Amino acid sequence: MRSNNRGMLPVLAGAMTLLVSCSGGEQPGVPPAPAPISRPVAQRGMVADDPVKIGAAYKVGGTTYTPEDAPNYDVVGYAGWYGEELAGGDTANGEAFVPSAITAAHRTLPLPSYVEVTALDTGRTIVVRVNDRGPFANSRIIDLSRGAAEQLGLIGAGAAPVRVRRVSPPDQERVALRSHGRVAERLETPPALLKALREKLPRKPAFTAAAPAPATKAVPKPMLRETSPPLAGSAPVPMAKSYVVQVAAFSSRARAQTLATRIGAQAVEGAGLWRVRFGPYPTQDAAQAGVRAAASGGFENARIMANDAP
Repeated sequence: MRSNNRGMLPVLAGAMTLLVSCSGGEQPGVPPAPAPISRPVAQRGMVADDPVKIGAAYKVGGTTYTPEDAPNYDVVGYAGWYGEELAGGDTANGEAFVPSAITAAHRTLPLPSYVEVTALDTGRTIVVRVNDRGPFANSRIIDLSRGAAEQLGLIGAGAAPVRVRRVSPPDQERVALRSHGRVAERLETPPALLKALREKLPRKPAFTAAAPAPATKAVPKPMLRETSPPLAGSAPVPMAKSYVVQVAAFSSRARAQTLATRIGAQAVEGAGLWRVRFGPYPTQDAAQAGVRAAASGGFENARIMANDAP
């Protein structure tokens, strides 16, 4: 037969209280409530990795690009970079472009995805988060944000030879990159491997005009600037009535006008794009003033072009 001790509980509780009181002790206090858990600073305002976007094939400047999930992507080519002229604009991933973040634009990799970018001139390697589409000048395989270009040491380098290899970094590195931070550089690439990779490079590109972006949400409207210097010994600019120095091209008039105002240039419409230019100048020698003005505004290697404006 099971005993029932419920009737004794009040008696025991009273006896324990009396003992404590008589001994001069104090009743234990109520444990304090646990402190609220605050999120790390790195997680505040963080963008997301989900959902991953691949997207349908799209056409830019007569060329069709087909996004794909390529886990073994490993390509050598040339990289450019872009910065404050596009700050705050929407990337193809739907995020705001932050020039200081370690991000990049790629034509076909999923958005977002992560790549190691190796500077083939130095062997330095960083991890970059791809969240945008581009570059649409086919001379380059990737365009880095200013922050990524600075970390890799490519600021002012024009079109730099790089290796781009898709990777799957650990969660803590993904968090850092999503919160606009950066992660530690990888070990430098051995000289023997660098030499082998450089031998696979295509011929260094000359300047090619940026192509207009398609009118879809999958591709950002702003056009990325071309940073490739002209080849040494390349043909001179043909004789023309006047010359201009082109800095960038956009499909957005507002973006072009904002940049033109900031650097003291002008925005000119042509072929479906808004082009930011200095000039016109009567001669190529006179156009060197525009090259210097572009460089002082942060756009090195701007190119002298025959003026095609009416």
